[in-house]
This record gives sequence, C-alpha cells and structure tokens, in this order.
Amino acid sequence: MTAPSASGAGLPDDAEGPDAASAPAGRTPAPRSIKRSLASIVLGFELIVVFLAALVNFGLPTAGLVSIGPVAALVSGGVVCLLIVITLGLLRHPFAYVLGWIVQALILLAGLLNPGMFFVGAIFAAMWTYAMISGGRIDRHNKENA
Repeated sequence: MTAPSASGAGLPDDAEGPDAASAPAGRTPAPRSIKRSLASIVLGFELIVVFLAALVNFGLPTAGLVSIGPVAALVSGGVVCLLIVITLGLLRHPFAYVLGWIVQALILLAGLLNPGMFFVGAIFAAMWTYAMISGGRIDRHNKENA
C-alpha cells in the first residue's frame, strides 16, 4: 500500500497522472506532435463524411458523371474508409502523411460519383493542407524553443 501523494489521490509518489504510468520512472513522455494531432482530427472527420457519402452513393448510384452500381459504390466507400483508418493508425510514421494526401485525392475523385463530393473533397483537402503546413510550423517552433 502506498502513502497518499501530495494531491491526496492515493497515487504513488512517482505516478502523478495518467501519462506517468506509461513513461519510465523519472522521465516524462514526449509531447505529441501538433501535426499528428491535426492530421488525426481531419482524418477522423473525413471518416464520418466518407462513410455517409458511401451510403448516399449506394442510394443514388447514377447521380454523378460516372455511374457505378450500388454495391460497387458501397464497397468503394468502404475501401476508402478502411484506408483512412489505416492512415490514422500509421500517423506515427512519416509515410502516413503521404497516405493522407492519397486519401485527399481519392475523396476529390469521388466527385465523379457524386458532384457534391468535389466541394467536400476541396474543403477537406484545404483543411489537410492547413494542418500539414501549420502543424509542421508549430512543431518546428516548439522544437527550436525546447
């Protein structure tokens, strides 16, 4: 049994928070990259939108410039959703950001199936671009000032 810490929460003295349990004793965990955080936010919202767009394309398979069957529309939307989930899981690696750019291109191309996706894809591509530029700039600034 450990003595209550100064905060009175009953935690051991060397484990003052939820992140302290995963870090080795005497070290704090490395701060998470702002670029990675912004990328995960954009991709998370894209996942929801692509899933809903796949359902729309399933119900309206002939709405766009290219006509595919309803099952193909649902499967292609599922593949893009799976690619987004994989990209989210790999964001700790630099190549995942290239996958993120590929996702942006695929969502823009989804405008061929549903013209509204050109607009949605352009908005998400702009958000992704902003996240990559600003997140990288903030991370460089934080690294220089550390």
